[in-house]
Amino acid sequence: MAKRSHNEVQESLRELTRIFRPKDPRKFVRDYIRKYRITGGYEDELTMFVEREMNKLNTPAS
Repeated sequence: MAKRSHNEVQESLRELTRIFRPKDPRKFVRDYIRKYRITGGYEDELTMFVEREMNKLNTPAS
C-alpha cells in the first residue's frame, strides 16, 4: 500500500470512528475493509488504530 493511500485510509477511519463510535472495533474494521476493498493483511493494524482513536475520544481533554 502506498504511503499516501495508507494515510487516506487512516484519515477516513479516524473520521468514521468519530462519527459512529463503534462498540466492536474489529468488526468495524472488517466491514470497512470489505466495503472499501482494502488490501488484506492490514486488519490488525487498522483495528489497533481504531482502538487508539476510541481511547482518545473517551479520554476527557485536560
